[in-house]
Amino acid sequence: MDREEMSRRAHADHPIAAPLDDDAVRGLLERALPPGDGRVLDLGCGGGEWLLRALTARPRLRAEGVDLSERALADARRAAHRLGVQDRLVLHTGDAARFTAPDAFDLVLCVGATHAFGGLPSTLAAARRHLAPGGRVLVGEGFWEREPSAEAVALLGDLDDLPATLDRVVADGWTPVHGHVSTRRELDDYEWAWTGALASWALDHPGHPDSREALETATAHRDEWLRAYRDSFGFVCLVLRPAPDRAGTDGAAARD
Repeated sequence: MDREEMSRRAHADHPIAAPLDDDAVRGLLERALPPGDGRVLDLGCGGGEWLLRALTARPRLRAEGVDLSERALADARRAAHRLGVQDRLVLHTGDAARFTAPDAFDLVLCVGATHAFGGLPSTLAAARRHLAPGGRVLVGEGFWEREPSAEAVALLGDLDDLPATLDRVVADGWTPVHGHVSTRRELDDYEWAWTGALASWALDHPGHPDSREALETATAHRDEWLRAYRDSFGFVCLVLRPAPDRAGTDGAAARD
């Protein structure tokens, strides 16, 4: 089973590919979305869950998503048809870091996909290029709640702690206007859903050629989570606006 399909099956019970519950997602969207009509872009949208929820909540909203996965985008299109929002959703297959658009967006999202840009600063730089004047960015990023082990750093990268993460964002010319730090329950629920959905698929398909690999992957991931990073990893979502001295560099001005 390739990595993309493994992730797709692992997220079957948790379509928001980040440690957030439904109330947190709803609250973040309420703070980040434009009040009426507007345009939203998700960089690394996967199955489009953020966009689908935004379009359902705002009947005059239009949205676009970018992702490398054709399978994930196909899932998003099917879900959009079921919800009746397909006419307001455009999906692009490609590298989110290289995506260009003729118009700017009132909200740019990137939650749990900053690795596609090489980290948080590069993600915010890409978001700024797409942002309309007065727009907002919703970004989700991991951080260390406590001093990590060497194994945790090897698995998840050289992250900052939460204050240093906010310092970096502010130094880059952004003002946080809302945020959500995932609770222990949200973090644990996400990991149980990831490992449980993959293990359940393997047990439900014992004759499938990928069954053994899926079960081994679920077991290994659960062991890494519990032993290497459960006590040190955190996740934060931030709603950001350009700082006053940077407001003139967003949207069309940034693309010139």
